Amino acid sequence: MPQLRVLIVGASIAGPTAAYWFARAGAKVTVIERFPHLRTNGQNIDIRTVGVTVMRRMSGLEEAVRAKTIPLAGIGFVRSNGRPYGIISTTGDPDQQSLVSEYEIYRGDLSRILYDRTASHPNITYIFGEQVASIQQHGEKGEDSSVMVEFANGSPAAEFDLVVGCDGATSRTRAIGLGVGVRDHLVPTGSWAAYFSIKQDLLGAGDNIGKAYNAVDGRFIAAAPDPWGVNRVVMIKHQPPTHGRDATESFREAMKQGEDTLKKFVAQTYRGAGWKCDEVIQDMMKAEDFYASEIVHVKLPHLSKGRFVLVGDAGYAASTGTGTSLAMAGAYVLAGEVCKHKGDLAGALRGYEDVMRPLIDDMQKVPRFLPAIFTPQTAWGLWLRNTVFAFLCWSGILELTQRFFAGSFANTDRYQLPEYAWEE
Repeated sequence: MPQLRVLIVGASIAGPTAAYWFARAGAKVTVIERFPHLRTNGQNIDIRTVGVTVMRRMSGLEEAVRAKTIPLAGIGFVRSNGRPYGIISTTGDPDQQSLVSEYEIYRGDLSRILYDRTASHPNITYIFGEQVASIQQHGEKGEDSSVMVEFANGSPAAEFDLVVGCDGATSRTRAIGLGVGVRDHLVPTGSWAAYFSIKQDLLGAGDNIGKAYNAVDGRFIAAAPDPWGVNRVVMIKHQPPTHGRDATESFREAMKQGEDTLKKFVAQTYRGAGWKCDEVIQDMMKAEDFYASEIVHVKLPHLSKGRFVLVGDAGYAASTGTGTSLAMAGAYVLAGEVCKHKGDLAGALRGYEDVMRPLIDDMQKVPRFLPAIFTPQTAWGLWLRNTVFAFLCWSGILELTQRFFAGSFANTDRYQLPEYAWEE
Protein backbone atom coordinates (compact mmCIF):
# COMPACT_ATOMS: atom_id res chain seq x y z
CA MET A 1 0.00 0.00 0.00
CA PRO A 2 1.44 3.45 -0.92
CA GLN A 3 2.67 5.60 1.96
CA LEU A 4 -0.09 7.91 3.27
CA ARG A 5 0.58 11.60 2.59
CA VAL A 6 -0.74 13.86 5.36
CA LEU A 7 -0.78 17.66 5.47
CA ILE A 8 -1.13 19.17 8.95
CA VAL A 9 -1.94 22.88 9.22
CA GLY A 10 -0.70 24.48 12.46
CA ALA A 11 2.44 23.86 14.54
CA SER A 12 1.15 24.49 18.06
CA ILE A 13 0.51 21.41 20.26
CA ALA A 14 -2.19 19.66 18.19
CA GLY A 15 -0.10 19.82 15.00
CA PRO A 16 3.17 18.35 16.34
CA THR A 17 1.24 15.79 18.41
CA ALA A 18 -0.63 14.65 15.30
CA ALA A 19 2.65 14.58 13.35
CA TYR A 20 4.20 12.31 15.98
CA TRP A 21 1.37 9.79 15.86
CA PHE A 22 0.94 9.87 12.07
CA ALA A 23 4.65 9.13 11.75
CA ARG A 24 4.10 6.19 14.12
CA ALA A 25 1.37 5.09 11.71
CA GLY A 26 3.90 5.09 8.86
CA ALA A 27 2.66 8.24 7.10
CA LYS A 28 4.65 10.92 5.28
CA VAL A 29 3.79 14.14 7.12
CA THR A 30 4.10 17.80 6.14
CA VAL A 31 3.34 20.44 8.80
CA ILE A 32 2.81 24.04 7.72
CA GLU A 33 2.59 27.09 10.00
CA ARG A 34 1.55 30.54 8.78
CA PHE A 35 3.88 32.32 11.22
CA PRO A 36 7.55 32.57 10.16
CA HIS A 37 8.74 30.70 13.24
CA LEU A 38 7.47 28.54 16.07
CA ARG A 39 5.25 30.58 18.39
CA THR A 40 6.50 30.31 21.95
CA ASN A 41 4.30 32.87 23.72
CA GLY A 42 0.91 32.28 25.31
CA GLN A 43 -0.60 31.34 28.62
CA ASN A 44 -0.08 28.59 31.13
CA ILE A 45 -2.07 25.48 30.26
CA ASP A 46 -2.99 22.26 32.04
CA ILE A 47 -2.51 18.69 30.91
CA ARG A 48 -5.27 16.59 32.43
CA THR A 49 -7.27 13.37 32.00
CA VAL A 50 -6.87 12.13 28.40
CA GLY A 51 -4.00 14.57 27.88
CA VAL A 52 -2.01 12.80 30.60
CA THR A 53 -2.86 9.45 29.00
CA VAL A 54 -1.54 10.55 25.59
CA MET A 55 1.53 12.20 27.11
CA ARG A 56 2.45 8.95 28.86
CA ARG A 57 2.11 7.02 25.61
CA MET A 58 4.69 9.27 23.94
CA SER A 59 8.10 7.96 24.96
CA GLY A 60 9.96 10.35 27.25
CA LEU A 61 7.40 13.16 26.95
CA GLU A 62 6.26 13.13 30.58
CA GLU A 63 9.84 13.61 31.77
CA ALA A 64 10.36 16.47 29.31
CA VAL A 65 7.14 18.16 30.45
CA ARG A 66 8.05 17.78 34.12
CA ALA A 67 11.37 19.50 33.44
CA LYS A 68 9.46 22.54 32.14
CA THR A 69 6.46 22.66 34.46
CA ILE A 70 5.74 25.97 36.16
CA PRO A 71 7.03 26.00 39.76
CA LEU A 72 3.51 26.64 41.01
CA ALA A 73 2.39 25.18 44.34
CA GLY A 74 -0.96 26.94 44.35
CA ILE A 75 -2.93 30.10 43.64
CA GLY A 76 -3.58 32.64 46.40
CA PHE A 77 -6.56 34.99 45.98
CA VAL A 78 -6.07 38.55 47.24
CA ARG A 79 -8.28 41.54 47.99
CA SER A 80 -7.83 45.01 46.54
CA ASN A 81 -5.35 45.89 49.31
CA GLY A 82 -3.26 42.77 48.56
CA ARG A 83 -4.35 40.82 51.63
CA PRO A 84 -4.84 37.09 50.85
CA TYR A 85 -8.11 35.41 51.76
CA GLY A 86 -7.74 31.89 50.34
CA ILE A 87 -5.36 29.50 48.56
CA ILE A 88 -5.99 26.65 46.13
CA SER A 89 -3.09 24.21 46.36
CA THR A 90 -1.96 21.25 44.27
CA THR A 91 -2.64 17.74 45.55
CA GLY A 92 0.83 16.40 44.77
CA ASP A 93 -0.81 13.52 42.86
CA PRO A 94 -0.75 13.93 39.04
CA ASP A 95 -3.40 11.21 38.69
CA GLN A 96 -5.85 12.97 41.03
CA GLN A 97 -5.28 16.66 40.36
CA SER A 98 -6.96 19.62 42.01
CA LEU A 99 -8.03 22.83 40.29
CA VAL A 100 -4.29 23.59 40.05
CA SER A 101 -2.61 21.00 37.84
CA GLU A 102 0.60 19.09 38.53
CA TYR A 103 1.26 19.45 34.78
CA GLU A 104 1.00 23.24 34.56
CA ILE A 105 3.20 24.39 31.69
CA TYR A 106 3.39 27.41 29.41
CA ARG A 107 1.90 26.84 25.96
CA GLY A 108 5.10 27.93 24.22
CA ASP A 109 7.21 25.50 26.25
CA LEU A 110 4.94 22.57 25.39
CA SER A 111 4.94 23.57 21.71
CA ARG A 112 8.74 23.68 21.73
CA ILE A 113 9.00 20.25 23.39
CA LEU A 114 6.67 18.67 20.85
CA TYR A 115 8.35 20.39 17.92
CA ASP A 116 11.84 19.34 19.04
CA ARG A 117 10.68 15.73 19.36
CA THR A 118 9.27 15.62 15.83
CA ALA A 119 11.31 18.04 13.66
CA SER A 120 14.18 15.61 13.08
CA HIS A 121 11.98 12.63 12.15
CA PRO A 122 12.72 11.54 8.56
CA ASN A 123 9.00 11.31 7.74
CA ILE A 124 8.08 14.76 9.12
CA THR A 125 8.75 18.08 7.35
CA TYR A 126 7.98 21.51 8.82
CA ILE A 127 7.40 24.56 6.61
CA PHE A 128 7.03 27.94 8.33
CA GLY A 129 5.58 31.10 6.81
CA GLU A 130 3.09 29.14 4.73
CA GLN A 131 -0.68 28.69 4.71
CA VAL A 132 -3.41 27.05 2.67
CA ALA A 133 -4.95 29.05 -0.18
CA SER A 134 -7.37 26.41 -1.48
CA ILE A 135 -8.37 22.79 -0.97
CA GLN A 136 -9.83 20.91 -3.92
CA GLN A 137 -11.40 17.55 -3.13
CA HIS A 138 -11.83 15.11 -6.02
CA GLY A 139 -14.97 13.09 -6.38
CA GLU A 140 -18.48 14.21 -5.52
CA LYS A 141 -18.00 13.76 -1.76
CA GLY A 142 -14.23 14.08 -1.73
CA GLU A 143 -13.76 10.58 -0.34
CA ASP A 144 -12.45 8.66 -3.33
CA SER A 145 -9.08 10.14 -4.12
CA SER A 146 -6.38 12.58 -3.02
CA VAL A 147 -6.80 16.25 -2.19
CA MET A 148 -5.13 19.04 -4.16
CA VAL A 149 -3.86 21.86 -1.96
CA GLU A 150 -2.67 25.24 -3.19
CA PHE A 151 -0.51 27.37 -0.89
CA ALA A 152 -0.49 31.13 -0.40
CA ASN A 153 3.21 31.93 0.02
CA GLY A 154 5.15 30.19 -2.70
CA SER A 155 5.12 26.47 -1.95
CA PRO A 156 4.10 24.48 -5.04
CA ALA A 157 0.63 22.94 -5.12
CA ALA A 158 0.65 19.34 -3.97
CA GLU A 159 -1.63 16.35 -3.53
CA PHE A 160 -2.28 14.77 -0.12
CA ASP A 161 -4.35 11.85 1.04
CA LEU A 162 -5.54 13.69 4.14
CA VAL A 163 -5.56 17.35 5.25
CA VAL A 164 -5.71 18.00 9.01
CA GLY A 165 -6.63 21.47 10.30
CA CYS A 166 -4.97 22.24 13.65
CA ASP A 167 -4.80 26.03 13.42
CA GLY A 168 -6.93 27.18 16.33
CA ALA A 169 -10.46 28.24 17.14
CA THR A 170 -10.60 30.89 14.40
CA SER A 171 -9.14 28.45 11.88
CA ARG A 172 -8.85 29.81 8.35
CA THR A 173 -8.28 26.27 7.14
CA ARG A 174 -11.63 25.19 8.63
CA ALA A 175 -13.35 27.91 6.62
CA ILE A 176 -11.65 26.75 3.39
CA GLY A 177 -12.07 23.01 3.98
CA LEU A 178 -15.71 23.17 5.02
CA GLY A 179 -16.70 26.06 2.77
CA VAL A 180 -17.93 28.24 5.66
CA GLY A 181 -17.08 31.59 7.22
CA VAL A 182 -14.27 31.90 9.79
CA ARG A 183 -16.77 32.68 12.57
CA ASP A 184 -19.30 30.06 11.51
CA HIS A 185 -19.66 27.39 14.22
CA LEU A 186 -18.06 29.68 16.84
CA VAL A 187 -20.07 30.04 20.04
CA PRO A 188 -19.05 33.21 21.92
CA THR A 189 -18.63 32.97 25.69
CA GLY A 190 -18.58 36.73 26.32
CA SER A 191 -14.93 36.48 27.40
CA TRP A 192 -11.48 37.45 26.20
CA ALA A 193 -8.02 37.02 27.65
CA ALA A 194 -4.63 38.73 27.40
CA TYR A 195 -1.27 37.13 28.25
CA PHE A 196 2.17 38.69 28.72
CA SER A 197 5.28 38.77 30.91
CA ILE A 198 6.36 41.57 33.24
CA LYS A 199 9.68 42.14 34.97
CA GLN A 200 7.98 43.40 38.12
CA ASP A 201 7.75 40.74 40.86
CA LEU A 202 4.17 40.56 42.10
CA LEU A 203 4.75 37.39 44.12
CA GLY A 204 7.83 37.99 46.23
CA ALA A 205 11.28 36.52 45.67
CA GLY A 206 11.20 32.73 45.57
CA ASP A 207 7.44 32.52 46.15
CA ASN A 208 5.84 29.69 44.19
CA ILE A 209 2.27 30.64 45.07
CA GLY A 210 0.62 32.59 42.26
CA LYS A 211 -1.69 35.49 42.99
CA ALA A 212 -5.16 36.16 41.63
CA TYR A 213 -7.50 39.11 41.97
CA ASN A 214 -11.04 39.89 40.87
CA ALA A 215 -12.60 43.29 40.27
CA VAL A 216 -16.21 44.17 39.46
CA ASP A 217 -17.47 43.98 35.87
CA GLY A 218 -16.08 40.49 35.41
CA ARG A 219 -12.39 41.41 35.53
CA PHE A 220 -9.82 38.82 36.62
CA ILE A 221 -6.04 39.04 36.77
CA ALA A 222 -3.49 36.45 37.88
CA ALA A 223 0.29 36.28 38.04
CA ALA A 224 2.41 33.14 38.13
CA PRO A 225 6.15 32.55 38.60
CA ASP A 226 8.43 31.92 35.65
CA PRO A 227 11.76 30.06 35.79
CA TRP A 228 13.40 33.01 33.99
CA GLY A 229 12.71 35.42 36.84
CA VAL A 230 9.71 37.28 35.44
CA ASN A 231 6.02 37.05 36.24
CA ARG A 232 3.58 35.73 33.65
CA VAL A 233 0.27 37.58 33.76
CA VAL A 234 -3.17 36.68 32.45
CA MET A 235 -6.11 39.08 32.33
CA ILE A 236 -9.58 37.65 31.65
CA LYS A 237 -12.66 39.78 31.09
CA HIS A 238 -16.13 38.27 31.04
CA GLN A 239 -19.37 40.06 30.32
CA PRO A 240 -22.74 38.41 29.67
CA PRO A 241 -24.37 39.48 26.39
CA THR A 242 -26.71 42.46 26.72
CA HIS A 243 -29.78 42.97 24.53
CA GLY A 244 -28.54 40.22 22.23
CA ARG A 245 -25.26 42.02 21.53
CA ASP A 246 -22.02 40.07 21.56
CA ALA A 247 -20.04 41.34 24.57
CA THR A 248 -16.67 40.78 22.85
CA GLU A 249 -17.41 42.86 19.74
CA SER A 250 -15.40 45.86 20.96
CA PHE A 251 -12.46 43.58 21.78
CA ARG A 252 -12.49 42.13 18.27
CA GLU A 253 -12.63 45.62 16.75
CA ALA A 254 -9.55 46.61 18.75
CA MET A 255 -7.79 43.42 17.67
CA LYS A 256 -8.36 44.23 14.00
CA GLN A 257 -6.50 47.52 14.45
CA GLY A 258 -3.28 45.91 15.68
CA GLU A 259 -1.37 45.23 18.87
CA ASP A 260 -0.95 48.84 20.00
CA THR A 261 -4.68 49.49 19.84
CA LEU A 262 -5.43 46.19 21.54
CA LYS A 263 -3.02 46.96 24.39
CA LYS A 264 -4.71 50.34 24.88
CA PHE A 265 -8.11 48.62 24.95
CA VAL A 266 -6.95 46.16 27.63
CA ALA A 267 -5.33 48.97 29.63
CA GLN A 268 -8.53 51.02 29.53
CA THR A 269 -10.53 48.01 30.69
CA TYR A 270 -8.31 47.41 33.74
CA ARG A 271 -7.25 50.93 34.68
CA GLY A 272 -8.33 51.75 38.24
CA ALA A 273 -9.48 48.17 38.93
CA GLY A 274 -7.48 47.92 42.17
CA TRP A 275 -4.65 45.81 43.57
CA LYS A 276 -1.64 46.04 41.20
CA CYS A 277 -3.63 46.55 37.98
CA ASP A 278 -2.36 50.05 37.18
CA GLU A 279 1.26 48.98 37.65
CA VAL A 280 0.75 45.85 35.57
CA ILE A 281 -0.77 47.65 32.61
CA GLN A 282 2.17 50.05 32.54
CA ASP A 283 4.48 47.04 32.09
CA MET A 284 2.04 45.44 29.66
CA MET A 285 2.37 48.38 27.26
CA LYS A 286 6.09 47.50 26.93
CA ALA A 287 5.67 43.71 26.87
CA GLU A 288 7.16 42.05 23.78
CA ASP A 289 5.33 38.75 24.24
CA PHE A 290 1.81 40.22 24.48
CA TYR A 291 -0.88 37.93 23.13
CA ALA A 292 -4.67 38.22 23.37
CA SER A 293 -7.64 36.25 22.05
CA GLU A 294 -11.36 35.85 22.34
CA ILE A 295 -12.47 32.81 24.34
CA VAL A 296 -14.95 30.76 22.31
CA HIS A 297 -16.36 27.30 21.84
CA VAL A 298 -16.27 25.60 18.45
CA LYS A 299 -19.22 23.30 17.85
CA LEU A 300 -19.42 21.41 14.58
CA PRO A 301 -22.04 18.88 13.42
CA HIS A 302 -19.18 16.78 11.97
CA LEU A 303 -15.40 16.88 12.38
CA SER A 304 -14.58 16.01 8.78
CA LYS A 305 -15.65 16.53 5.19
CA GLY A 306 -14.29 14.09 2.67
CA ARG A 307 -10.56 13.91 3.28
CA PHE A 308 -10.43 17.10 5.33
CA VAL A 309 -10.58 16.78 9.13
CA LEU A 310 -10.18 19.01 12.19
CA VAL A 311 -8.24 18.42 15.40
CA GLY A 312 -8.01 20.49 18.60
CA ASP A 313 -9.41 24.00 18.96
CA ALA A 314 -10.11 24.19 15.22
CA GLY A 315 -12.71 21.45 15.67
CA TYR A 316 -13.79 21.64 19.30
CA ALA A 317 -12.39 24.58 21.28
CA ALA A 318 -13.53 24.62 24.89
CA SER A 319 -13.42 27.27 27.61
CA THR A 320 -13.22 24.84 30.52
CA GLY A 321 -9.44 24.39 30.70
CA THR A 322 -9.60 21.12 28.77
CA GLY A 323 -8.53 22.37 25.33
CA THR A 324 -4.94 21.10 25.48
CA SER A 325 -5.98 17.65 26.66
CA LEU A 326 -8.70 17.42 23.99
CA ALA A 327 -6.20 18.46 21.30
CA MET A 328 -3.65 15.85 22.36
CA ALA A 329 -6.33 13.16 22.54
CA GLY A 330 -7.77 14.11 19.15
CA ALA A 331 -4.37 13.95 17.48
CA TYR A 332 -3.72 10.53 18.99
CA VAL A 333 -7.14 9.10 18.15
CA LEU A 334 -7.18 10.40 14.55
CA ALA A 335 -3.80 8.88 13.70
CA GLY A 336 -4.71 5.72 15.60
CA GLU A 337 -7.94 5.24 13.68
CA VAL A 338 -6.11 5.80 10.38
CA CYS A 339 -3.62 3.12 11.42
CA LYS A 340 -6.45 0.81 12.50
CA HIS A 341 -8.49 1.24 9.29
CA LYS A 342 -5.62 0.69 6.83
CA GLY A 343 -6.64 1.85 3.35
CA ASP A 344 -10.09 2.98 4.53
CA LEU A 345 -9.87 6.68 5.34
CA ALA A 346 -13.64 7.12 5.41
CA GLY A 347 -13.89 4.39 8.04
CA ALA A 348 -11.01 5.95 9.99
CA LEU A 349 -12.70 9.34 10.07
CA ARG A 350 -15.96 7.78 11.25
CA GLY A 351 -14.01 5.99 13.99
CA TYR A 352 -12.34 9.27 14.99
CA GLU A 353 -15.73 10.96 15.29
CA ASP A 354 -17.20 8.05 17.29
CA VAL A 355 -14.36 8.05 19.83
CA MET A 356 -14.01 11.82 20.21
CA ARG A 357 -17.65 12.96 20.22
CA PRO A 358 -18.44 11.80 23.82
CA LEU A 359 -15.21 13.41 25.09
CA ILE A 360 -15.94 16.68 23.30
CA ASP A 361 -19.55 16.85 24.50
CA ASP A 362 -18.48 16.20 28.09
CA MET A 363 -15.45 18.50 28.19
CA GLN A 364 -17.24 21.44 26.55
CA LYS A 365 -19.90 21.54 29.27
CA VAL A 366 -19.78 24.74 31.33
CA PRO A 367 -21.68 24.67 34.65
CA ARG A 368 -24.24 27.49 34.70
CA PHE A 369 -22.83 28.95 37.91
CA LEU A 370 -19.16 28.95 36.82
CA PRO A 371 -18.94 32.43 35.17
CA ALA A 372 -20.69 34.03 38.15
CA ILE A 373 -18.22 32.43 40.56
CA PHE A 374 -15.07 32.98 38.51
CA THR A 375 -15.83 36.53 37.27
CA PRO A 376 -18.50 38.26 39.42
CA GLN A 377 -20.05 41.33 37.78
CA THR A 378 -21.23 43.32 40.80
CA ALA A 379 -19.67 44.49 44.06
CA TRP A 380 -22.27 42.45 45.98
CA GLY A 381 -21.54 39.31 43.94
CA LEU A 382 -17.80 39.78 44.40
CA TRP A 383 -18.13 40.27 48.18
CA LEU A 384 -20.33 37.18 48.48
CA ARG A 385 -17.98 35.03 46.37
CA ASN A 386 -14.91 36.16 48.31
CA THR A 387 -16.60 35.63 51.68
CA VAL A 388 -17.78 32.12 50.83
CA PHE A 389 -14.42 31.20 49.31
CA ALA A 390 -12.54 32.50 52.37
CA PHE A 391 -14.76 30.38 54.65
CA LEU A 392 -14.29 27.27 52.50
CA CYS A 393 -10.50 27.68 52.63
CA TRP A 394 -10.42 28.43 56.37
CA SER A 395 -12.66 25.47 57.23
CA GLY A 396 -10.83 22.94 55.05
CA ILE A 397 -14.01 22.21 53.10
CA LEU A 398 -12.42 23.38 49.85
CA GLU A 399 -9.55 20.90 50.13
CA LEU A 400 -12.03 18.09 50.85
CA THR A 401 -14.27 19.16 47.96
CA GLN A 402 -11.35 19.26 45.53
CA ARG A 403 -10.28 15.80 46.55
CA PHE A 404 -13.65 14.33 45.61
CA PHE A 405 -14.85 16.59 42.81
CA ALA A 406 -12.02 18.50 41.13
CA GLY A 407 -9.85 15.41 41.50
CA SER A 408 -12.51 13.40 39.74
CA PHE A 409 -12.53 15.95 36.92
CA ALA A 410 -8.79 15.49 36.47
CA ASN A 411 -8.60 11.75 37.09
CA THR A 412 -6.58 10.04 34.35
CA ASP A 413 -8.87 6.98 34.56
CA ARG A 414 -12.08 8.87 33.83
CA TYR A 415 -11.85 8.41 30.06
CA GLN A 416 -10.43 5.32 28.40
CA LEU A 417 -8.64 5.90 25.08
CA PRO A 418 -8.17 2.97 22.66
CA GLU A 419 -4.83 1.25 22.35
CA TYR A 420 -3.59 1.12 18.75
CA ALA A 421 -1.09 -1.17 17.02
CA TRP A 422 1.39 1.31 15.52
CA GLU A 423 3.55 0.44 12.54
CA GLU A 424 6.66 2.23 13.84
